[in-house]
Amino acid sequence: MTAASSSVAERIAALQTRIKELKVAKQDATAEVDEMKALKEQLGKDKKSGSGFQLKTPKGTVDHRPEATLLRKKIFHTLESIFVKYGASTIDTPVFELREILAGKYGEDSKLIYDLQDQGGELCSLRYDLTVPFARYLAMNGITSMKRYHIGKVYRRDQPVVTKGRMREFFQCDFDIAGVYDSMVPDAEVLSFLCDALTALDIGEFTVKMNHRKILDGIFELAGVPQDKTRSISSAVDKLDKMSWADVRKEMTVDKGLDPVIADKIGEYVGLKGPGWDVLKKLEADEKLMGIESAKAGLADMRLLFEYLEVFGVLDKMSFDMSLARGLDYYTGLIYEAITEFSAPPSARPTPSVPAPDAMTSSTPTSLPAKADKKAKSSDKDKAKTEDDAVDEASVGVGSIAAGGRYDNLVGMFAEAAGQKRDQVPCVGISIGVERVYSIMEMRRKNREEKIRGKETDVYVLALGGGLLKERMAFAKMLRDNGIKTEFMYKAKPKAPAQWKAADDDHVPIVAILAPAELESGTVRIKQQVGKDAAGEENKGVEVKVEEAVAYIKQRL
Repeated sequence: MTAASSSVAERIAALQTRIKELKVAKQDATAEVDEMKALKEQLGKDKKSGSGFQLKTPKGTVDHRPEATLLRKKIFHTLESIFVKYGASTIDTPVFELREILAGKYGEDSKLIYDLQDQGGELCSLRYDLTVPFARYLAMNGITSMKRYHIGKVYRRDQPVVTKGRMREFFQCDFDIAGVYDSMVPDAEVLSFLCDALTALDIGEFTVKMNHRKILDGIFELAGVPQDKTRSISSAVDKLDKMSWADVRKEMTVDKGLDPVIADKIGEYVGLKGPGWDVLKKLEADEKLMGIESAKAGLADMRLLFEYLEVFGVLDKMSFDMSLARGLDYYTGLIYEAITEFSAPPSARPTPSVPAPDAMTSSTPTSLPAKADKKAKSSDKDKAKTEDDAVDEASVGVGSIAAGGRYDNLVGMFAEAAGQKRDQVPCVGISIGVERVYSIMEMRRKNREEKIRGKETDVYVLALGGGLLKERMAFAKMLRDNGIKTEFMYKAKPKAPAQWKAADDDHVPIVAILAPAELESGTVRIKQQVGKDAAGEENKGVEVKVEEAVAYIKQRL
């Protein structure tokens, strides 16, 4: 980097710090943002002119090291085993869709869709999630019943926080049930799957927050929300896990023009949360709310759902939370999201993460601590101004680790748009965010000071007292032919310390030691390996006949 480029980079860094200070102080940072953009553009031109370029991944993306990739592979394997256990089949869809397929499906989040340049007369966008492509797939192929899972990458032009699993390119793992079935049976099945999956992933205690769009619509109708403002007000309510009620109320009244009296009426309900039966009984006792047909229907759904969740044994993991709204436009009924203690900012982290049986509250939502609150208030507004602002990671949690709900109209919407006359295909599903799950598992691993592996090697074959290269090759082949993951050093006469170090560096659990004397008698020494000085049997391992080595190692593994 030239001296001039270095000076520009330093100024950009200073501006980023200043912008962050202004945001915290709730002051206008437009001038600083504009200057920073101009300097970044200048820096880009300098790089293109031949003064060098920066080796980095695009913002919001990351290269995964072998250790991280192996852990992610285990996450995929765990989830796939649960998907299959629940009888799901899998599909794959293109990573980009026609822009009109994605347009208008995500509410205010539509601005986060990555649009691609016109190629051959088609306007396309990178897929935002796996749900809309699934609905398009059903409508396009005339499928009316399907239980499917899908693991794939999705893309969002969001403000990334890489260390917390907030990315612009990330994997989602979806589980959906499409078809006409009895009320709330598929919904209970999806929630049972979610609890099984999160338990199997061993991410610690979790809570599944749930609500119903019909109940929310009933509350809005009772409060007097104009029909054309229902979804935008719903989107504001959904921010209550990040913002104080005062700020959400301000967004409703100042930014979205809602009558303050109506906003206050909404506030009487959206602070209610707690164990399912407790909240349900309180809402059912509200005669005015029960007089609204949509609310009454939604509450009837929840009563039936709770009965099924008790059968599945997962109701204790649920929290009936009236502040949950889910901003995506396609949801029509039950909605839910899973959170852990890592979902909230550190300063607002709930303890415990799962509500106690008597933890029902009915107060208007309170503010987050000052630092987190300020960050939450400014985040959406600042996001619209610039993509280059730094994010204060200390005030950000990983967010929800899974989310979903019922979307009964999406498949029919696609069919109608294509001029097809078909019956509705009701759907319900859940999406698990792999990056956020990975972030939590990595945090827990570090807290437990567990060693991390970059390979799945089961056995390392080493030689003592001679190179024994062909013998090591033959022994490794024998193990591999029997399904045992095996490695050895690719040198004719490797030194013993180098071989031990290779096994230790990869945390290989078992070492097979070949030596001239043992081989002459037809044996090999097998040692449990946690460092070369760790205790095996008498600290030296066990001498096993070569023809019995496979069975012995498999028993040990």
